[in-house]
Amino acid sequence: MPDIISTTTRNRLFNSETRMLVYKGLDANAMRGRAIAQNIANAQTPEYKRVEVNFEEQVREAMRKHVEGTRTNEDHMEIGRKAAIKRVEAYSYRPDDPANPGEVNNVDIDIESAKMAENQIEQNYNMQFASFGKIQAAIKGQVY
Repeated sequence: MPDIISTTTRNRLFNSETRMLVYKGLDANAMRGRAIAQNIANAQTPEYKRVEVNFEEQVREAMRKHVEGTRTNEDHMEIGRKAAIKRVEAYSYRPDDPANPGEVNNVDIDIESAKMAENQIEQNYNMQFASFGKIQAAIKGQVY
């Protein structure tokens, strides 16, 4: 069967900034899951400070980058949105939160449970998107 889609188009679909962000999103999901588990495990630890993960804010900032230009050599530095996306990395931090809803520390078990469910939904979506199996099969005219 002849190739239905060109190599250039396939590379744009499957090796794009979007795919790079999906993989980085999976890393952020894993980090966030560990942070939430740590927060829940320490819900009764006196003076424990909860841990948050920053990722989405960095993605929004990277997506705002818009610089026109063309790389004429693979050794040249990338510019614009793609370069900004490559620098996006999830990181954990302890937010400055003076509230102590549990009176022992600043962990609210209900909020952490909701964040865990949200993170699981995001991770499932990212896993499904990262596989691209169904999309590739559809492009090739196959049944997945």
